[in-house]
Amino acid sequence: MLKIIFLFLMASGLPVAIAMAGSSLIYLFWDQTTPPFVVIHRMVSGIDSFPLLAVPFFILAGNLMNNAGITNRIYNFALALVGWLKGGLGHVNIVGSVIFAGMSGTAIADAAGLGTIEIKAMQDHGYSTEFSVGVTAASATLGPIIPPSLPFVIYGMMANVSVGALFLAGILPGLLMAVLMMLTVAFYAHKNGWGSDVPFHWPRVIKALAETAVVLGWPLALWLLVDKAGLPAQATVAAGLVLLFGMDKVFKFQAVLPIMTPVLLIGGMTTGLFTPTEGAIAACVWAMVLGLAWYKTLSWKTFVKVCLDTVETTSTVLFIVAAASIFGWMLTATGVTAAISSWVLGFTNSPWVFLLLANLLMLFVGCFLEPTAAITILVPILVPICQKLGIDLVHFGLVMVLNLMIGLLHPPMGMVLFVLARVAKLSVERTTIAILPWLVPLLASLVIITYIPKLVLWLPKMFF
Repeated sequence: MLKIIFLFLMASGLPVAIAMAGSSLIYLFWDQTTPPFVVIHRMVSGIDSFPLLAVPFFILAGNLMNNAGITNRIYNFALALVGWLKGGLGHVNIVGSVIFAGMSGTAIADAAGLGTIEIKAMQDHGYSTEFSVGVTAASATLGPIIPPSLPFVIYGMMANVSVGALFLAGILPGLLMAVLMMLTVAFYAHKNGWGSDVPFHWPRVIKALAETAVVLGWPLALWLLVDKAGLPAQATVAAGLVLLFGMDKVFKFQAVLPIMTPVLLIGGMTTGLFTPTEGAIAACVWAMVLGLAWYKTLSWKTFVKVCLDTVETTSTVLFIVAAASIFGWMLTATGVTAAISSWVLGFTNSPWVFLLLANLLMLFVGCFLEPTAAITILVPILVPICQKLGIDLVHFGLVMVLNLMIGLLHPPMGMVLFVLARVAKLSVERTTIAILPWLVPLLASLVIITYIPKLVLWLPKMFF
């Protein structure tokens, strides 16, 4: 009965959150064995969670970076690093998304922020609008895979999994996806005879490589000083930050400080300096320091507007989580999750077969539901089956998020699709066709990540 009411409300066009909460309330009135006020109690307790505090702060950090002109710096750095390759701006698009993914945590922020710059630049250099939109859409899926990640926070809370472990799990798969996308760009460049978009200029390339060396060498140097030399952690990090800002002032780096955002987050969590929730606050402070004090590209008026936008987005996300809490509880209480689990386990006891079926289900659901809503509905159903089959929940979390990110590229509910159609001034139909070839590297990544769990779990097992 509960499922029928939910599907009816969804088919009537109601938002998914209202459909979940409404179907639960209607079922309780119909069943009359549980007081209706349980709906309010479960919804409130569903968002009364310390890890969920990370949600507004990660959203705020991404919005601050988007509105402080950081995206231009990231684009220029990626242009210097790989723009001289054949099909240069295609590679720049992907490298820029890898970097921006370490700040935004969402695919939509990547598509709307960096995508606007990238599509215009590619059009100006003679690339077709369809190719520009396709590569931008594919690279936007990196946003929630490379940490920080808003969907990972939601999944971690729902599945009772370490958010820090999920963040680490996304690093290698994210890099794998980037490599496969760059190989796709190289294929198109060879097929169409494209050249580079900026001339190979040694000083520019050396400076970009030097910035990369600073980003990689700075945390390594701090780790050696703290772990091997025994220096106090807080004092060493503070001194390292002063040195970093000094180097940025002297050498006028393009994007070292913005790129340090994921380095500081992952480094702080793996060394125990702060939790993922505290890391989200640290990311906001870092973004404010860069935008308001260091680059001075963020005005206080813009800052207030960014905060109000963050409140609006956070309210939407948390309302979905609250509604899903009561809906998930009702699914469990009415025996739906147990019935689905028994049916699946009666059909197959093979983890490989289950993962195949789960992938097909999640790809389908991702085309119709926003990722947060999909995660909150699917976790109570699929996670118990994973536990019975011995599938690692960190690995499954990454598989789930990647499936739902691919769903963002397709109608009828693909938000990245609609954002890019608006940015590129293309019809939804043409945008959909432009994205289709880029499903090849994305689905190849999904297969590798699904059936080679060691790729996902190597870093989490090393640090957790």
